[in-house]
Amino acid sequence: MTDIRLVIFDFDGVVVDSEVISARMLVAELAQHGIQIDLPYVAQHFLGRSYPVVLAQVRKEFGITLPEGFEIDYRRRLFEAFQTDLTVMPGFIDMLARLEVPYALATSSSAPRVAQSMQIAGIAPLFEGRITTAEEVAHGKPAPDLPLMAARKAGLAPQQCLLIEDSLAGLRAGRAAGMTVWHFTGGSHFHGIRPPSAPDATPDQSFARMQDLPALAPALFRPAAPHLAPQEQTR
Repeated sequence: MTDIRLVIFDFDGVVVDSEVISARMLVAELAQHGIQIDLPYVAQHFLGRSYPVVLAQVRKEFGITLPEGFEIDYRRRLFEAFQTDLTVMPGFIDMLARLEVPYALATSSSAPRVAQSMQIAGIAPLFEGRITTAEEVAHGKPAPDLPLMAARKAGLAPQQCLLIEDSLAGLRAGRAAGMTVWHFTGGSHFHGIRPPSAPDATPDQSFARMQDLPALAPALFRPAAPHLAPQEQTR
């Protein structure tokens, strides 16, 4: 890890605990059109993919073209849910405060969706000037374009980057980019199910708590502030 000069985070399901909200709503919305899927299916096939790719998968798998306006209605209801339910991943902000190398964001979401989600979660200042979205590249995950673009913006080689992802598509993108890839499995969308895996998406490391990241990669973090005993705190 001493060669790592940049940590690249996925957004949904890594920085914010949004995927469980999106997945449950998508399952419910598709059910209204006769498409029966569950959360493990979403995790396996949709996680980390852009919305056009999800729609293409629905057409291919179920032979159904969703009606015009489906995406607009879905996004409207999704952000209504975000207003009340969206949270930052537990431990993320404290972990980020200790990170000593630069960091960036590489997400399949659109720039407007990321901006709105960050505003709701109250973390927009943390990522100003650090965001790369799917709109900036020709091919989304699992192609390597997105993490490679984030690395290029930082002026770094892929081998100098640690990519933290929650999805198979993201893991495959990192592998194809030649980066060190870690799998974060602590999002609520994985509660009660086994995170999906595949031979071509094997991570270098898996972890389920953001607060564990400094211990797993101590070269990238400053030491935690010493904990004072009660009598020391009052001197």
